[in-house]
Amino acid sequence: MNKNRLLTITGLMTALTVLFTAYIFHIPVGMNGGYVHFGDTMIYLAAVLLPTPYAMAVGALGGGIADLLTAPIWALPTVIIKMLIVLPFSSRKVKMLSGRNMIAPIISFIISATGYYIAEAILFGSQAALWTSFTGSFVQSGGSALFFYIAVTALEGAGIKKTFFSFGNE
Repeated sequence: MNKNRLLTITGLMTALTVLFTAYIFHIPVGMNGGYVHFGDTMIYLAAVLLPTPYAMAVGALGGGIADLLTAPIWALPTVIIKMLIVLPFSSRKVKMLSGRNMIAPIISFIISATGYYIAEAILFGSQAALWTSFTGSFVQSGGSALFFYIAVTALEGAGIKKTFFSFGNE
């Protein structure tokens, strides 16, 4: 795939991540500035469509910009965590819903929940927030995973990857 196409799709997925994180289905929860959103779904989709460095850029930029707009204290941890949640996925397969990509949202949840727990302990100086951090992450990541499975099934059926993404050397 050529660089222009990769950068265009990366920019589009970043914008969708910002929209789905900050504005569309954005539901504030708790007293720590956290919120439930489907932005991770866009990051997961980027991870199955784009090479890893580009998908990591979608996560870092999309999540980071959304937090700068809604909860700036979380921007730096989010940039790091959203880059890391891409790693369990693979875009190397023709099928987007490969075995690896079926379990990847679960591994991403563990990365996200652990990352936000550590960030919350650093930011607020308390490890007592484990339960609230975990439950908030579970609800948010669970919703994103469900939406990812629905979206990727629809996109797979429409042949999006085969139509728009080549697997040869361009």
